[in-house]
Amino acid sequence: MNTIDGRRISGPEKEHSMSEEAPAIIGIAALAIDCTDPPGLAHWWSRLLGGTVEVHPQGYATLHTPEGLALDFLPVPEPKTGKNRLHLDVRSHDFATAVEQALALGATRADDIYAGGRWQVLRDPEGNEFCILRPRA
Repeated sequence: MNTIDGRRISGPEKEHSMSEEAPAIIGIAALAIDCTDPPGLAHWWSRLLGGTVEVHPQGYATLHTPEGLALDFLPVPEPKTGKNRLHLDVRSHDFATAVEQALALGATRADDIYAGGRWQVLRDPEGNEFCILRPRA
């Protein structure tokens, strides 16, 4: 049963993001990315996505994206190995230009992951894969 202020709710009043099975979870706070240089990688992503970078005294950095998603860059001693199990998909309004811009910022192609034409898989400077998607039709 979903409630707001003790009232049972359903239909349009129900929070769409609330899980029926885990109603105490209210949403995603951040996406965490392991890396060897948190401030450097956070600033690289800010050049690609926009937003502001906050460097924390504990050694990690947060990119606050214009859309409101926080990307936390956390320090780890070892470099990335293997394919990501989770990655970012970024939408473009001009696919070819977006790919060119990402490459100019230091991304590299990841055609070993996917070489089709529906999207482009790239790697950030620490090797984390991400995809640039074509505009929505």
